[in-house]
Amino acid sequence: MGLLSKKDSKLILDPLADNNPITIQVLGICSALAITAQLKASIVMALSVLFVLAMGNVVISLMRNIIPSKIRIIVQLVVVAALVIVVDQVLKAFAYTLSKELSVFIGLIITNCIIMGRFEAFALGNGPWRSFLDGIGNALGYGVILIIVGFFRELLGSGTLLGFPVLGDPIEKTGLYSIGYENNGFMLLSPMALIVVGIIIWVQRSRNKALIEDH
Repeated sequence: MGLLSKKDSKLILDPLADNNPITIQVLGICSALAITAQLKASIVMALSVLFVLAMGNVVISLMRNIIPSKIRIIVQLVVVAALVIVVDQVLKAFAYTLSKELSVFIGLIITNCIIMGRFEAFALGNGPWRSFLDGIGNALGYGVILIIVGFFRELLGSGTLLGFPVLGDPIEKTGLYSIGYENNGFMLLSPMALIVVGIIIWVQRSRNKALIEDH
């Protein structure tokens, strides 16, 4: 028997495709628009949400039988806020420049509706192991979209990936710039992130007609 049962595997695999939190559930759109102009920021945000959601789901699951129903939202906010503070302090210690670039957006993980949604919909009704897998799956589904959007926005908007020039030097007119290519500055604006997400949704639903019928 493998480490994961078929049922457990679906907790990780479903959010990557047919139940993606951004493209299907339409959650977490704000950060997809705000921080995806750079691939590095997209990756860091994806990893931050991965840690917060996976650990948060486990903590809420462990406490689910002792949390009074009337204050469960407050408890959930305290848990996610504590985890976000850990992420923020780690970033300031090891990637200070990037932490300044992300600034308020790391703090806004606290209000990310994907996290609060998984606490409510899953962690409060399931054990720690399945809650952990659910957190991993939904965070990966969220992160994949952020990284795809960040990849295309930085590549087409700046001609770089992770800050390194990959299309040539626009000043020296080398690479693609030597034949007249110009960076698309519109890709660095937030509305273009929404358009890229829209294209991803279109491609995903074109490949799976059942999603159109279900949603």
